[in-house]
Amino acid sequence: EVQLVESGGGLVQAGGSLRLSCSASGFTFENYAMGWFRQAPGQERERVSLISSSDGSSNYGDSVKGRFTITSDKAKNTVYLQMNSLKPEDTAIYYCAVARGNFLGMEKINMGHRFMNYWGEGTLVNVSS
Repeated sequence: EVQLVESGGGLVQAGGSLRLSCSASGFTFENYAMGWFRQAPGQERERVSLISSSDGSSNYGDSVKGRFTITSDKAKNTVYLQMNSLKPEDTAIYYCAVARGNFLGMEKINMGHRFMNYWGEGTLVNVSS
């Protein structure tokens, strides 16, 4: 059984930084895309960033480009999201997610939440103004 455990959320002032971690276990497959979505109250779940286990390529939602960076430690099945220059509009529950598959060139792949196979419970990021 695949399990995703997020950590690192919390309360931060605008302009500050947070680092989220997602540790995965129970994988029986080698190739996947893993990363983060977020959902604010009353809004659709939106893609933040995903990274491919196959070639290390990644993508970002337009609202976080230049501020957030995704990295991975494939040996530990762990993905990190460094969030800098946080804004109040970044406030949301951040969910870790995994999609099975061999994804190459993630920067060209627009993958919505319906493509993801596994989800974590989420961690709250609250950015105060």
